[in-house]
Amino acid sequence: MENTRDLSQFGIIELKEAGRLLTAYCYSDDVRDSLSNGVVVEFNHNSGKVFLVDKEYNVAMMNGDILELWYSCCQCGHEGFKEDMKHGEDDKECQDYLKQIGVIE
Repeated sequence: MENTRDLSQFGIIELKEAGRLLTAYCYSDDVRDSLSNGVVVEFNHNSGKVFLVDKEYNVAMMNGDILELWYSCCQCGHEGFKEDMKHGEDDKECQDYLKQIGVIE
């Protein structure tokens, strides 16, 4: 099943999570500045995750009670919040990406 933006396809839990996301989005200048035009709420039926995504496919999700960006390494596909992104110690391309997103110096 594909991701959906149709709120009628969200269950009660997913609607509550969408509400949490939108409330956090109101107060998160960093995330608002990082997401570009066309920000929408999506629900992934396969993972059960609800998240914000923009037209450039930048993603933000709740990490506990904090709205944070979700990263995906364009070299190897490793995914996670910034704190989860250390990987590819022997891969120059992965290391370049981690420098670009500010995980390592």
